[in-house]
Amino acid sequence: MAAGIQVKLVRGMSGHDESHRATLRGLGLTRVGKIRIVQDNKETRGMINKVSYLLEVTETKEEFKPFGRRQSIKAARAASAARNKV
Repeated sequence: MAAGIQVKLVRGMSGHDESHRATLRGLGLTRVGKIRIVQDNKETRGMINKVSYLLEVTETKEEFKPFGRRQSIKAARAASAARNKV
């Protein structure tokens, strides 16, 4: 698969525009020092460009793994369905 981009939040979100805070939450960054591997596509690059003054960005060979509550719920349902299928 394609390589991802490693983003790290290096400055706090307080005192910045709500749209910038929402962009950071969309990238999965909620606390200073948090690191995420995100997909390398034009949408993500645009989000990173918008809040680049708050981030440290590094290209990496690690693969993107979905994160968040919805992804964990989907994974749990898939595991449950696999167990019930057998």
